[in-house]
Amino acid sequence: MAATLVSYWSDSDSDNETKSHVIPEKVEPDALAHLQPLKSGKTMSLAVLNSAPEVAVKEAVETGVHLDPSLKEVTYNPTYETMFAPELGPVNPYKSQQMAAPRNMLSGYAEPAHVNNFMFEQQRRTFSTFGYALDPSVDTSQNSSNSYIGAVDEAEKKKGLTVFEVGPKKTDKRKKVQGGEANDIDNYLGPWAKYVDEKDGAKPSEEEQKELDEITAKRQKKGRNEEEAPAEEKTILHVKDAYDYQGRSYLHVPQDVGINLRTADIPDKCYLPKKQIHVWSGHTKGVSAIRLFPVSGHLLLSCSMDCKVKLWEVYNERRCIRTFIGHSKAVRDICFNNTGSQYMSAAYDRYLKLWDTETGQCISRFTNRKVPYCVKFNPDEDKQNLFVAGMSDKKIVQWDARTGEVVQEYDRHLGAVNTITFVDENRRFVSTSDDKSLRVWEWDIPVDFKYIAEPSMHSMPAVTLSPNGKWLACQSMDNQILIFGAQNRFRLNKKKIFKGHMVAGYACQVDFSPDMSYVVSGDADGKLNIWDWKTTKLYHRIKAHDKVCISALWHPHETSKVITCGWDGQIKLWD
Repeated sequence: MAATLVSYWSDSDSDNETKSHVIPEKVEPDALAHLQPLKSGKTMSLAVLNSAPEVAVKEAVETGVHLDPSLKEVTYNPTYETMFAPELGPVNPYKSQQMAAPRNMLSGYAEPAHVNNFMFEQQRRTFSTFGYALDPSVDTSQNSSNSYIGAVDEAEKKKGLTVFEVGPKKTDKRKKVQGGEANDIDNYLGPWAKYVDEKDGAKPSEEEQKELDEITAKRQKKGRNEEEAPAEEKTILHVKDAYDYQGRSYLHVPQDVGINLRTADIPDKCYLPKKQIHVWSGHTKGVSAIRLFPVSGHLLLSCSMDCKVKLWEVYNERRCIRTFIGHSKAVRDICFNNTGSQYMSAAYDRYLKLWDTETGQCISRFTNRKVPYCVKFNPDEDKQNLFVAGMSDKKIVQWDARTGEVVQEYDRHLGAVNTITFVDENRRFVSTSDDKSLRVWEWDIPVDFKYIAEPSMHSMPAVTLSPNGKWLACQSMDNQILIFGAQNRFRLNKKKIFKGHMVAGYACQVDFSPDMSYVVSGDADGKLNIWDWKTTKLYHRIKAHDKVCISALWHPHETSKVITCGWDGQIKLWD
């Protein structure tokens, strides 16, 4: 205890000393006031108690007065019992002897022992493996049976070997096997020798060759049927008449919807959608993607995991106009050409098919025996016969729809290609991949001139170009929407990061409002999320679907109409 005790002089000592006495320090009466019992009939004022100096008293116990261990000095001489009394106050009478016993670990008190860590671990492992260990309380220099605990017989048998020590060498045993017992096996000449009647020739006999040829032919035939036989294409028209009284088909832009759909005019001010106004239902499985008719947006094309593609009306009666059937597996992506007269579909049956939107006929089929993940027409008017597809084998393949041949391959990605987006007046396109990178390509040049990959980046399986062509919105798998510049340097805009939704594992399509006021996206919980473009704040959230809301499109001519689709098989219109 780091307390300074004030010395005192007893009567016997003072007789033996010289007359020059050391005068003891006077103790103020208030200093010991708290040690005096309260007199009956009188109460001590709080002022007297508060004026006492800070001394070591906590409370009185049976053994004496407690000292406060934080004090550096006491102004009186405490007794031995007071100085060595427990620090925590009076003894708890309800504690059992076991509870009151001192302990420095949960199970009791472990005395410090000077044992090498390796030796302790060696004995512990030996005991758990062989069942014996050295007795630490016995002198181990005498290697007797008394110096072991546990399986003493086993210790004598193994001569006290530990798990880290090597047992008897096995060379003698091996020699014995090679010399005597191994030679008893007929025609055995050693572990690597051949048998006497073993033949070296690998050429099969005539009968075996015939069987092998038959098996190979069957396999090739079976594989060829699976790969080369595309599903039969057919179409179903759901409306009574494909043409009206003037001979116009459903591709004709309607004039009676209250807005001019023929021009590319955008609304001046957009507003948040609040309620659901229509549901298109017809797909029996989840919807993969939706695309609006170019320029006008009066028709909606949807592809689904039920292997079908459907065309819907956006205005008037909002009917299902036509169903296109021609894929044997789920349809992954769709894309209109500039006029909307044709569209391309990409499916997991490894086929890309070109369809006539008006008649429903399949014009041509394309495949390179790999799964296409995305498909895009070249938006230039003079290149409408060319399209590119991102494949599962890490390549971007460019086809000519007129000849059906592959005219270019962009092979630089290290993972399956997820998206292709044309930028910079269609002179370049941006691709993203499972390799967590973003690459920018010049059209028809198979070497990427820009490669963006950071250690913090995640895969971005959905990318959308903004209406003004300046920004790319990328749905990142770390539950963020990242914004990259779409002109020149393709830099990440760190001030525009949209958070607050859960999309990890799903390629939820992002879109912009026509006036660039809002950003919309679905999420894994089936919600439609709407952010403010300027502040990046999450403004609104609507429960849109029972399962994943995989895509959200803002109508290009409407102030507040948003179309969503989900894995519950429904397509919904919000206003």
